[in-house]
Amino acid sequence: MNAPVTNPPKLPPAWFKHAFWKVHRALYKALGSRVLWTPASKRGWGAVALTTTGRLTGKERTVIVGYLDDGPDLVVLAMNGWDQGHPAWWRNLEAHPDAVVRTKGQPPRPVHAVVAAGAERDRLWARWAEVDEGLDGYAAMRSVETPVVRLVFRGS
Repeated sequence: MNAPVTNPPKLPPAWFKHAFWKVHRALYKALGSRVLWTPASKRGWGAVALTTTGRLTGKERTVIVGYLDDGPDLVVLAMNGWDQGHPAWWRNLEAHPDAVVRTKGQPPRPVHAVVAAGAERDRLWARWAEVDEGLDGYAAMRSVETPVVRLVFRGS
């Protein structure tokens, strides 16, 4: 018996994705963490403002990314809006793994980025796939493996 043929997931055009994130960042600048959400309020995942240090400029760069809670840590996927290559924020974290996150209703908190590997990566990927049923399809369209990144809170 042949497996059913599945169509690749439909993605919005690149211009729309870029415009969406620019608007989201502008709203975050204007309204703060009120435009973020928690995993409890959005299909099991949340949105966090992640501030990295630019690998080339040394300047602070803030981006809004989706996250899952995993114990005390946050887990993000370094997926470039489903486009090819890695996002700039991930390249920044590779160069400078210490960053700052801001979640809804919380003050900024320092984190350290750690790449999940092996069984841990598989477990965290499966958790993401539970809340985003198109995840494997999106990943299959990319030419690079998507890093699964654990943001570990520093200090107390």
